[in-house]
Amino acid sequence: MKKRVIVIGNGMVGYKFCERLVDKDTANKFQIVTFCEEPRPAYDRVHLSEYFTGKAAEDLSMAKFGWYEENDVELHVGEKVTQIDKVAKRVITSSGKVVAYDKLVMATGSAPFVPPVPGIDKEGVFVYRTIEDLDAIKEYSKTAKSCAVIGGGLLGLEAAKAAQDLGLRTHVVEFAPRLMPRQLDEEAGILLKDIIADRGIQVHLSKSTSNIAGDGKVKAMEFADGSELKVDMIIVSAGIKPRDELARDAGIEVGPRGGIQVDSYLLTNDPNIFAIGECALYEGMIYGLIAPGYQMADAVSELLIGNEATFTGADMSTKLKLIGTDVASFGAIDIPDGSHASEIVINDSHGKLYKKLVVSEDGKNLLGGILVGDASAYGSLHQMYLNEIPIKCDPIQLIMPASDGEPAGVGVGDLPDSAQICSCEAVTKGDLCSAIENGCDTVASLKSCTKAGTGCGGCVPMMTDLFKQKMRESGVEVSDRLCEHFDLSRTEMYQVVRATGIKTFDELLMKHGSGLGCEICKPAAASILASTWNLPILEHAPLQDSNDAFLANIQQDGTYSVIPRIPGGEITPDKLIVIGEVAKKYNLYMKLTGGQRIDLLGARAADLPPIWKELIDAGFESGHAYGKALRTVKSCVGSTWCRFGVQDSTTLAIDIEKRYRGIRSPHKLKGGVSGCTRECAEARSKDFGIIATEKGWNLYVCGNGGITPRHGDLFATDIDRETLIKYIDRFLMYYIKTADRLERTSTWMTKLEGGLAHLQDVVINDSLGICDELESQMAHLIGTYECEWKNAIDDPEKLKRFSHFQNTDEVDETVEFVDLRGQICPARLNEANEEESGELANA
Repeated sequence: MKKRVIVIGNGMVGYKFCERLVDKDTANKFQIVTFCEEPRPAYDRVHLSEYFTGKAAEDLSMAKFGWYEENDVELHVGEKVTQIDKVAKRVITSSGKVVAYDKLVMATGSAPFVPPVPGIDKEGVFVYRTIEDLDAIKEYSKTAKSCAVIGGGLLGLEAAKAAQDLGLRTHVVEFAPRLMPRQLDEEAGILLKDIIADRGIQVHLSKSTSNIAGDGKVKAMEFADGSELKVDMIIVSAGIKPRDELARDAGIEVGPRGGIQVDSYLLTNDPNIFAIGECALYEGMIYGLIAPGYQMADAVSELLIGNEATFTGADMSTKLKLIGTDVASFGAIDIPDGSHASEIVINDSHGKLYKKLVVSEDGKNLLGGILVGDASAYGSLHQMYLNEIPIKCDPIQLIMPASDGEPAGVGVGDLPDSAQICSCEAVTKGDLCSAIENGCDTVASLKSCTKAGTGCGGCVPMMTDLFKQKMRESGVEVSDRLCEHFDLSRTEMYQVVRATGIKTFDELLMKHGSGLGCEICKPAAASILASTWNLPILEHAPLQDSNDAFLANIQQDGTYSVIPRIPGGEITPDKLIVIGEVAKKYNLYMKLTGGQRIDLLGARAADLPPIWKELIDAGFESGHAYGKALRTVKSCVGSTWCRFGVQDSTTLAIDIEKRYRGIRSPHKLKGGVSGCTRECAEARSKDFGIIATEKGWNLYVCGNGGITPRHGDLFATDIDRETLIKYIDRFLMYYIKTADRLERTSTWMTKLEGGLAHLQDVVINDSLGICDELESQMAHLIGTYECEWKNAIDDPEKLKRFSHFQNTDEVDETVEFVDLRGQICPARLNEANEEESGELANA
């Protein structure tokens, strides 16, 4: 007779237990029966927000109904277990079924915590937990303009992004003084708040909600400090509470604050009942991540078939992308009490980067860390922490970009075979190497064989690096595929688009990809399509982020920038007056930039088209400050005015900026032209820089500013104007053709085999025989240039996107400005300035 194992709950952890027991039960000793409250079997809650970006419920499914039938797992959907009879060893369901068990596994998960605030039951309040919740949110959003998310944790920020994607003016309300208080320290929380504000989501910290106002429907949130926030929709994501009511009613021990008490064998106080996942309380802790739940499922399945297994806690490290921003933390995020450890911090508020390491007193061991804005080093750092790998360099080098492009930390090849690459599925480096040696010849087949990368997905970059390394060791050429939807690198995608004439992402995906696309391949494809065919970027707007989609940079208060092109920094009095008149009329903030342009800030979305209409009528055009394209070509006054100038740098800068305006590239581009070696235009810090000589021009390439400034390398000397432009044409097109996505020219050149010498050989000596092609492609881009803002203004369909709300012509009334030195500034920024001024006055 088979032993019957009943699993209460068919969420991710409940399903994973069924899968593990099916795989391990080679003797076919168990009959599995699982009950699921929801109307569908297990689906991927980790990627639930992708339901708002085009994925269907079927795409999120972890297993079809057929899997349960094929593996003789009895599945009951839409059926809730209402009672556990420990004495008779049976369960009773909502439909009256009575089913006996030999062993019972409780995988009831958790429920959203809804704070007991008056009015929380009003129409327009939702939780963010199931597909049905998301359906209800989507439907209600059609009649809403604004939404507040209660909770600034992981799921709360995902919910905020979803609300924004639905076209709602979005707020995040957090009781704590910072976002993600469990994963981030104070400085990282502040930076994340600023990043989210830059994305147009307003964040309200240290706010205790005292009432939800409205006559039957949500109208406002009222706070304990007397303030209020007018919204007409609320999503609650304030944490979770373990689903332990069944256990409690059955006399199974629960913790004082909830959770089913378990020991290291995941057993409750009943020897026949286990608890796993978010309902289980082990040593006072609820593990709210998917990886610990999977570890619990694996341990119980091992125990049932007679093997030894225990659960003694789990690593709670996390890496994810929140509202387009990398956020990761591992180990200790602060110096442990009583420790003599030290902290190493890089806090770049301008570049929106925060990196922190906690290291032992002697600097030899990594105890933990935080990464915000750039988590590319997470895989290496996390493995160093988990495997206690000694630090062999100055610890700060672990988070500083290396000049040669290689990380200072450990690579995947340095890890022991026992290193766990995928914590969700407990897959080690040795497991992956074995699978590769036994025939897994793609990352997809490696994922299918080992299950690594099928949980949260955080291990995929390191798994991919390992796969490539093993392939190269075997003498197999490896393609640097762009993402899981395209088996193409960016360079290969560029070549496919140019060779086939494909002009839309849908056609590209249908013919050369799979799935629906993602935040990696969509913008990359849009850039390639624009670089190749020079169609206005709004033709690919659904693929872009908010900046390209609105032809403007979104600011921290949800308003936008207006930055017209001013080639070479040269402007007539009449044009200067027009800019001033526009700024006055629309009440915009004005600032001269280091790139010899004039920024106009504080424009509302609905005002962007009329503002640009006036500027275009006056002879201005888009400055492409919002795009990965040529920004500016900075110049000095050169020989025209300066007594030291030896060439006319201003004219050359203007001609070059007009020549390359609007050209889309893997990353933003900047140029500079100096009229003499005094270098007033700072040309050597640009992607291409030109310095005048007595005999002509010196060309420098691949410099940049930013967090790791780099001087450009001398490329050619004393060349005439015609040769200079020819070389720049070829250089830029070769970069566009071969660089990776979001790769600056400086990084691109360091990765080229042969570096500068190779680049000179290609551009100057035509060593690859492609210079005629590069020049022809550049001529096409120059000849088909069109101002993106003029194109948008002349197209009624494109103008529709510049309404603040999808369902009304009303404007955003929540944007508030105050006076700062005679101009507008965001209201909350002024508070910070007043506080700082007060501190200076008191010092």
